[in-house]
Amino acid sequence: MTYRVCFVCTGNICRSPMAESVLRARVAEAGLDDRVAVDSAGTGGWHEGDPADPRTVTVLEDNGYGSEHAARQFQASWFARLDLVVALDTGHLKVLRRLAPTEQDAAKVRLLRSYDPAADDDLDVPDPYYGGMEGFEACLEMVEAASTGLLAAVREHVEGRAV
Repeated sequence: MTYRVCFVCTGNICRSPMAESVLRARVAEAGLDDRVAVDSAGTGGWHEGDPADPRTVTVLEDNGYGSEHAARQFQASWFARLDLVVALDTGHLKVLRRLAPTEQDAAKVRLLRSYDPAADDDLDVPDPYYGGMEGFEACLEMVEAASTGLLAAVREHVEGRAV
């Protein structure tokens, strides 16, 4: 059975596609790509069908990650097929938990930086959209720092199911 993870930010063109690309690479490196599916979405549909922001693409490609992406809006009905919904900031966390049809679905929503043991009290990944490249680079650093713990949690679930 496939374990399904979906990252969610605002418009699905900056942070969530970046996190999707990073985790997808980590999953492949771990040899789990046949058992884990990774995707992303936005809380809003403003950019549906658009590729990732060019600055996201640049930062991803400069760091060896894939960048193929088409934005889409998260739908409450997706909770039924998802195992983990990863919010990029507390605003997304609140929106997603309100959208969740059940308590069990709401419990599937976690903040990305909660998987980074070195993260401070502020677990938000700031939106780099209105700034320059340095914001996108900082975003990638936060995503990469959290991806190790996130991969460990995903691996635990996948291997637990395999037993």
